[in-house]
Amino acid sequence: MSKPSRRTFLKVSAATGVSLMSRRSGAAANISHVAPTKLAQFNYADVQLLEGPMLDQFNTNHAFFLALDEDMLLKPFRQRAGLPAPGEDMGGWYSWSKDFDPPRNMTGYVPGHSFGQYVSGLARAYAVTGDKPTQEKVQRLVRNFAPTVTPKFYIDYPLPAYTFDKTNCGLIDAHLFAQDPMALAVLGHATDAVLPYLPEKALTRQEMAARPHPNIAFTWDESYTLPENFFLAYKRSGNPRYRRLAQRYLQDDTYFDPLAEGRNVLPSLHAYSHVNALSSASQAYLVLGSEKHLRAARNGFGFVLTTQSFATGGWGPNETFRAPDSGDLGASLTSTHASFETPCGAYGHFKIARYLMRITGDSLYGDSMEKVLYNTILGARPILKDGTSFYYSDYNNFASKFYFHDKWPCCSGTFPQVTADYGISSYFRSTDGVYVNLFVLSRVTWRQNGARIALEQHTEYPYSPEIRLSVHTDRPETFAVYLRVPKWAGSKTAIAVNGRAVSRDLKPGKFVPLRREWKDGDRIEYSIDMPLRLEAVDPQHPNTVALLNGPLTLFATGALESRFSRAQLLAARRQGGAWNIVSNAGPVTFVSFSAIQDQKYRLYHDVVA
Repeated sequence: MSKPSRRTFLKVSAATGVSLMSRRSGAAANISHVAPTKLAQFNYADVQLLEGPMLDQFNTNHAFFLALDEDMLLKPFRQRAGLPAPGEDMGGWYSWSKDFDPPRNMTGYVPGHSFGQYVSGLARAYAVTGDKPTQEKVQRLVRNFAPTVTPKFYIDYPLPAYTFDKTNCGLIDAHLFAQDPMALAVLGHATDAVLPYLPEKALTRQEMAARPHPNIAFTWDESYTLPENFFLAYKRSGNPRYRRLAQRYLQDDTYFDPLAEGRNVLPSLHAYSHVNALSSASQAYLVLGSEKHLRAARNGFGFVLTTQSFATGGWGPNETFRAPDSGDLGASLTSTHASFETPCGAYGHFKIARYLMRITGDSLYGDSMEKVLYNTILGARPILKDGTSFYYSDYNNFASKFYFHDKWPCCSGTFPQVTADYGISSYFRSTDGVYVNLFVLSRVTWRQNGARIALEQHTEYPYSPEIRLSVHTDRPETFAVYLRVPKWAGSKTAIAVNGRAVSRDLKPGKFVPLRREWKDGDRIEYSIDMPLRLEAVDPQHPNTVALLNGPLTLFATGALESRFSRAQLLAARRQGGAWNIVSNAGPVTFVSFSAIQDQKYRLYHDVVA
């Protein structure tokens, strides 16, 4: 490896940082997108989740990381910098350990790897809530991290790009969302520290394996995910250095070029990191105006949705994409319990779907977010105090919800990020109004031609088809409310405004516009017809099917070896929060993923005539 640079430690003060930004939502450098987008993202503070499971999950994660000991978080960095390092070791992947012996023992795998994600999650939580102790904690963490920044941290470190990418994300989010005055200066020095340890370009795992390395972990680094946050650092700082670095690590030759040409190169690739890399392609479009990278992002995500996904929206059994038409998804139902890397996968899925939704306005991406939300991440178990974390959703024929065996894995970092992003995934802005993407208990506010507008949702969706939206405005104003009509929506889907039916062709898989002069107190009643339907696991197993009701994928509990006919599954009867089906062996109860606790469950069933 290259020798450390002469600047070994970072000494900064608040005076060296950038000026504070505007309240909570922040403000980026004066750099606009080169490429046009159809929709815009709301600020975190513009969307308020109301009582419900999404708010509960966000609040749980926010409270957990707000209470996490700061000396523990900073310890691996202080140790490498030769500074006093009080506090206990966090353990697991997060702390230095002589026991690290991959793949047999992953203790000490990537010390400090998720620090930036924890900072990011807290910064976003502050942007959502305006909670002053949260902002103060973010700023303390940045201030105390600053003196630990040293190239020595990366000596004999297996995944420098992986960990720095998360540090980059945390610092730019601390700057933008928590108004940290030091974050960009710290990021500059952190970039100096890691550059001697990064490759000259994005490397595939095969290319890394071909280079000399002390153990297999050194072949797992993810330099191909770096561009997204480098582009964001450029947009938020105005420093062209980050733009150049982002371009340097775009993995065009083996990934984006073939994807842009419509070639599916996903099989055998690590699933989450390559979905994450699609966000880099989206940023290349937004910053550079590169149509090639937009095609790559759209085609790549399209391949994920059409050739890699289970009925839950999850993908990547054993964290690996499979060859289409191989039957590997169906085979995984009996060969693994590691079906979908849930918090990480959901975070990456929501990110790329939001990018593509903003760029195209296509409701397909909203449908995919909804599927992943209700059938994967919303059912994830909470992180325990010692770092025990929910990692994989299990779709094995004899499945259970289980915690990961190593403490503080990667999914402990993405969990607070994805739950903080629930609000900004629910609505999007357009020049003429608002797009309602997710149907959740929530309130969004914005200004339309100077009028202050609020749109509030009340619903028990997806357990009820009824969604009520109320408009609040300080004066009558004309704008459009766009409602997503899911692709699976049945023919009885209906909309009424102030009690009068809207006579309009409600095309499934589209947004329907309601454009009118809205007055305070106007209301929208939206009823989405939720038919029962079956989805095969893959074309090679057409009789291995999952049962879905609207956006919910249903899981059998109890008699896991019961066999059903298609007619029996489609005759499921809803009773409260469960669906009952009569099999040849007797009644079987089906529930949503969120309702599963400690019982065994089964997703797919081999149907008989």
